[in-house]
Amino acid sequence: MTTRWLVRIALFSLVLALALPPMAAAQAGADTYKAKCQMCHGPGGVPSAGMAKSMGLTPLGSATVQGMSDADLTAAINNGKGKMTGFKGKLTDAQIKDLVGYIRTLKQ
Repeated sequence: MTTRWLVRIALFSLVLALALPPMAAAQAGADTYKAKCQMCHGPGGVPSAGMAKSMGLTPLGSATVQGMSDADLTAAINNGKGKMTGFKGKLTDAQIKDLVGYIRTLKQ
């Protein structure tokens, strides 16, 4: 009986250890988005009508943005796109990767 409990605890610990890093990355991406992106792109990736019109912003959950590869999204964040200035040197590679992951969660 003790062995059975030890196996259960070990399996639970393994599942927990595998689940925590992606959850932490998702939260880190959301935090970065709120701090650096939300002011223009809006909560949930939907810009206000005024920002969308004046800056030509597309909702981040749209098929257009979601159809971009991770490399294209990374390049847009690093180098900027349209009127958006780039974040190269302002965000770490890990922050940008987490941000791309967060943008993927905004799919409509």
